[in-house]
Amino acid sequence: MNKIDETLKIAETQYEHLKEVLPEGRYPKTYHVSQEKLETSRSGWWCSGFYPGSLLYLNENASNPVFQDEIKRVLADLQREQYNTTTHDLGFMMYCSFGNAERLNPSPEYKTILMNSAKSLASRFNDTVGCIKSWDASEDDYLVIIDNMMNLELLFWASKYSKDPKYYNIAVTHANTTIENHFRNDYSSYHVLNYSKNDGSVKKKRTAQGYSDDSAWARGQAWGLYGYTVMYRETKDKKYLAQANGIAGFILNHPNMPKDMVPYWDFNAPDIPNALRDSSAGAIMASALLELKHYVEGDLVEKYDSAAKTMITTLTSDEYIAKDNTNGGFLLKHGVGHIPEKTEIDVPLSYGDYYLIEAMMRYKYHRI
Repeated sequence: MNKIDETLKIAETQYEHLKEVLPEGRYPKTYHVSQEKLETSRSGWWCSGFYPGSLLYLNENASNPVFQDEIKRVLADLQREQYNTTTHDLGFMMYCSFGNAERLNPSPEYKTILMNSAKSLASRFNDTVGCIKSWDASEDDYLVIIDNMMNLELLFWASKYSKDPKYYNIAVTHANTTIENHFRNDYSSYHVLNYSKNDGSVKKKRTAQGYSDDSAWARGQAWGLYGYTVMYRETKDKKYLAQANGIAGFILNHPNMPKDMVPYWDFNAPDIPNALRDSSAGAIMASALLELKHYVEGDLVEKYDSAAKTMITTLTSDEYIAKDNTNGGFLLKHGVGHIPEKTEIDVPLSYGDYYLIEAMMRYKYHRI
């Protein structure tokens, strides 16, 4: 507990620094140490919700007037994305930000923004395929990535608030189609599936951000674990609990999972044990396991709790946590974004920070 409090305090210092160096109208993506360069994006980038989401968690842990002003400023800018129908990432962008804001300080304005965001996300659903489209492509290519499981939480919120089952049904249909087609027999998953929009058949399975199409990209496994844990929370359908347990078993029992429980960037990376770790995947897995342990019985409770503690212990060590006012203001070091495209390699990542802070909050306050 002391280490978590200490790390949350470091995060507060880091994000005060990040706020100072962040240009107006921009959102933090990563930081390049060798160039001393902060890389940022506009609000339409898929990671834009993580910065205000992290600020909301930190301000929840320890009230900070500086963060409160910054949260208001950023949310006022980010709200334009509620009408964005060109991306599936609205869950990341709007639920990590406005979802947390609504949880902490419910307001008609936040509810309206979240409903409009859910409508925008639902507009990308195709009945024939049974999925929400992730990436726009050519006429008959319908691309769906495992990351999309993370956006369904927004749809469950929308159905509960509006009493309209449409959003719930879209989320369930998407999750069922993903179980059927995205996963291998060992519960590992592909990254990208290309469906035919005309008949819903699968045209190709690949792993764009991993080592190879047949490999297990670590962050993709983390998205699946987190996503199906949320599916069980929202539906209580045992099928989703079995899926989450299957994914957890693949991750925790994998022979290439290090003892300190921060995974290599791909479970099948050819240069293990010298391959890079992905701290963001470890943070997402830790947060998911801290929720999943509440839904299981027997030995799995201790297994998931112990694994999550080990992940958090490693990620809050000096190896992974930045010193004050370094790392561009980010908290967590050693994330891996996209090795095949040679971008964001061994760097801080806004989503790594968000999910580590979330995991620490879940652990500290014993909540999901």
